[in-house]
Amino acid sequence: MPMFEGQAILPAIKTMKQFDQLMDSSYRYGVFLDTHVAQLKSIYRMAQGQGKQMFLHADLVHGLKNDEYATEYLCQEIKPHGIISTRGNVILKAKQKGVIAIQRVFMLDTIALEKSYALLEKTQPDYIEVLPGVVPHMIHEIVQRAGVPVFAGGLIRTVEEVEQALKAGATAVTTSNPHLFAHYKKT
Repeated sequence: MPMFEGQAILPAIKTMKQFDQLMDSSYRYGVFLDTHVAQLKSIYRMAQGQGKQMFLHADLVHGLKNDEYATEYLCQEIKPHGIISTRGNVILKAKQKGVIAIQRVFMLDTIALEKSYALLEKTQPDYIEVLPGVVPHMIHEIVQRAGVPVFAGGLIRTVEEVEQALKAGATAVTTSNPHLFAHYKKT
């Protein structure tokens, strides 16, 4: 996992307490979930001041519509390390603006998976975030078929599940589980 300096875990931050813990940790990369548009500039300024490279889940920014105009604003004003979204137009705009684009896909059933493959062909993201991340054989299939690095996320609760996702080919695991943050913290 040289892409993220050996980080197996990308901490997914949902609260200011988790944000403070990330700022005091050795993790360099993380993900902002469930943020408010009014706090974006300040939390990104703090993160950058601590040398943190933060991805932003654009669909979960309260007070901001998740469309290409909002994405343009995020890329120009907030300057996240990358944008995560389920929406193809958001991914395409992030790529156009030179920001790492992570297409989030849900493995609900075969029809949803095939629609996701069609979307991935259209958007050609830099990374794919696969949810739920507890299905190693599907992670392997997506890595092979899409030819794009994969993050595994969602419902991963144990060290064993992290290890299975990584063994299946995931580049990293996104998780909001603080026990997993602590287990994988770089020394």
